Amino acid sequence: MKYVIIGVVAVILVLRTWQRVRRRHATAATAGTPQTRDVARSRPLGAALDRFGGDVGLVARREVRERVKGRTFRIGTLVILLAVAAAVTIPVLRKGHSVQHVGIVGTVSAPLRATVTAVGPALGTKVTLVPEASVAAAEQALAAGHVQLVLVGTQRILVDQGLAPSDSSTTALLVRVISSSVSLQAGLVKAGLSPGQALRLANPPPLPVHSLKPAPHNQTARTTAIYGLILTYVLLTQFGTWLLMGVVEEKSSRVIEVLLSTLRAGQLLAGKVIGIGAVALLQAALIVGVALGLAAAVGSPLIHGAAAAEVASALLWVVLGYAFYCWVYAAGGSLADRQEQIQTLAFPLQLPILFGYIVSITSIGSSEPSSLIKVLAYLPPTAPFAMPVMVAQGAVTWWEFTLSVALMLVAIVIVQRLASAVYRRAILRTGGRVHLREVLPSRAA
Repeated sequence: MKYVIIGVVAVILVLRTWQRVRRRHATAATAGTPQTRDVARSRPLGAALDRFGGDVGLVARREVRERVKGRTFRIGTLVILLAVAAAVTIPVLRKGHSVQHVGIVGTVSAPLRATVTAVGPALGTKVTLVPEASVAAAEQALAAGHVQLVLVGTQRILVDQGLAPSDSSTTALLVRVISSSVSLQAGLVKAGLSPGQALRLANPPPLPVHSLKPAPHNQTARTTAIYGLILTYVLLTQFGTWLLMGVVEEKSSRVIEVLLSTLRAGQLLAGKVIGIGAVALLQAALIVGVALGLAAAVGSPLIHGAAAAEVASALLWVVLGYAFYCWVYAAGGSLADRQEQIQTLAFPLQLPILFGYIVSITSIGSSEPSSLIKVLAYLPPTAPFAMPVMVAQGAVTWWEFTLSVALMLVAIVIVQRLASAVYRRAILRTGGRVHLREVLPSRAA
């Protein structure tokens, strides 16, 4: 429980420090000229956006300021960080209080039983011995989850699913320790042979482990991919909806007419996309940083094993996914005329995101990707979800990954041009919802 408290306190301290820095900047801004106040509010991210692209940077800075200072963003970020802290720390805490049931088939001496039971506390668990009538009955108990492993005399160990070399679960550690300990003690019972034989008995090879199912590719990679899928889904839906609502609000309140008197439509749209995208990246970096920091502090398996590639892949596809969907949401917002139309517009835009997320997260437990996942990994609307699954399952080569990224980049360029054209033609149309067919470039007068 202490790790959860530490994680919560750390998150609160970070947020409080961030709020104090913002208040200090705001206080300094009120004491100077308008130009001084503008520069003070913009530091450091705002100043960088100003240098990035002139008028586009001004719009981006405005979006960053409006989103970050909102209570929705702060409360939502705090809730997400607390959920991440719980997801990282709770499995570690539960691992220390688990009970492992070991099935026993055949005759096992009392010293061997004591040895099997004694290895539990060293691994932070309790071992309970369960007698099994036969190997067939033991296999049924394994498949049903009544026991975690079965010791068949002193000859072999049965497990339900193969153990990957990087598997650091309690069951995997218990299997390895019991395999070596039982093999050694069974050999010592037959002591009294030649010195050479005694030496070999003192250093026996581990017992062979037979599994009923093939070993997974990498459980740590799969867990990392699940977190990445959830992060991608939350960020795409949240920030896409922000874009949609922002465009609709400006159009319905007629603010857009004032803005377009000094800015081109393309500059305004690009500024909104960049500004909200910067907030999305900031939130994603904060979430990943807290998750990895807590994982290192509490010894979570999240940072062990070959998960670095999955983390990099997830972050890359978050960026690419936003770069694709941001234009779609912005163009969709320009078609609406009132706030009441937001839900009607948001649902069809979220359908490919929801489809890709559900299919991908239900396929992550498979030993190899399905044909559907292989197809979705190369389709831009679903690639941000399907390709990280293939990476976690070890079923994609570097050139296949590069091909998917290249297709996504081409699609982003095409969608950006199409969405910009729709935005320019629809943003000033009022008096009712604009239909897409009326503003497509091919139908423009």
